[in-house]
Amino acid sequence: MSKQTLDRILQSQGFGTRKRCQQFIHAGAVTIGGEVVRDERLAIAPEGLEFTLDGEVWTYRKHVYIALHKPANYECSRKPSHHPGVLSLLPDPFRLRDVQPVGRLDHDTTGMLLLSDDGAFIHTQSSPKHHVPKIYIATTHEPVTAGLLELLLSGVQLHDEPAPLAAVHCRMMDEHQLEIILEQGKYHQVKRMLAAAGNHCVALHRAVIGSLTLDSLGLGEGQWCYLDEAQRALLAPAAL
Repeated sequence: MSKQTLDRILQSQGFGTRKRCQQFIHAGAVTIGGEVVRDERLAIAPEGLEFTLDGEVWTYRKHVYIALHKPANYECSRKPSHHPGVLSLLPDPFRLRDVQPVGRLDHDTTGMLLLSDDGAFIHTQSSPKHHVPKIYIATTHEPVTAGLLELLLSGVQLHDEPAPLAAVHCRMMDEHQLEIILEQGKYHQVKRMLAAAGNHCVALHRAVIGSLTLDSLGLGEGQWCYLDEAQRALLAPAAL
């Protein structure tokens, strides 16, 4: 990777305008290798660069790939209207570098949410054409029955869909809870499918995307982590 000036590197990482990044540098807020750097024109190869800004350590990343354990009552929107946005759970630089949710979870749905500033990654993960399976745990108002599971597997008709939508797999977990695997990612799909099958979803949690499990990341509600290359590979459709 070709060298870039320090102010442009900081700007690319979401620390503000180029002028604002120059101000950080001139104020002595940036250190590299333990040394304060005050020259914004210093040319550096950014790949793997570790630097400190205002005492916080950062590593240069061309793109960021993030998994968040989304709590309830957060909106997956850059411009939330009724609840806080999920981006408020992340450091400020992520918002400035245009990190955005990959698809959406309803405000009351919990579980794994991916976020990135890599458009190709976002498209692959959110497009139904790529058949990325997602596993949800749904809590129901009425008991889970064999008939309900059969309907979900065979397909239910939603009023705005041209053809019935079917689960890839589903199984009963307890009397009022089931696991369901979907690939389509339609709007409110799990809730609407359960309603079309004669039940009602009272709580919903996304536990797995591809074959990457939320449990394997060890995240509590509201916590996030970077995804490394091996973890991102588990998000591939063929991984399940």
